[in-house]
Amino acid sequence: MAEFVDARTSQNASFANSIAIPILLISTPQLFGQIGLQTAGVGTNPRVVLQGTISLQLPLALVGITITIVRGTAPTDPLVYSATSTFDLSVLAPQVIAFNAADFNPPVTPQLTYTAFVTSNLLGAVRVGPESFSGTLVSDNV
Repeated sequence: MAEFVDARTSQNASFANSIAIPILLISTPQLFGQIGLQTAGVGTNPRVVLQGTISLQLPLALVGITITIVRGTAPTDPLVYSATSTFDLSVLAPQVIAFNAADFNPPVTPQLTYTAFVTSNLLGAVRVGPESFSGTLVSDNV
């Protein structure tokens, strides 16, 4: 049976159109969420469930948006999740991207840090909110 260990949330923007952060570099990850999960009391078979949402106003062009989650703080740290969505030319309203990911049996350190990044393959994408990133650590009974 699974046992709860810790849960954290990174809430960068709670409402639609509450921020306006342009993605200024093509194919360069931009941080939008980070959490640290405490592992005190973790049992066997630790696993982390991650979820989040990000909203972007996109340019009127065929654009690809990639969400990546790493275990650590830098884009080069171990990749846990990656997904790309491509949006067509007719999209005018902000687009909401929701995601779910899991990290099974991560190496147990005093704190597990997870960071969420967004990347665009074209200039003109703007993060407009909401933005949220959260995670839960569970393990088997000791």
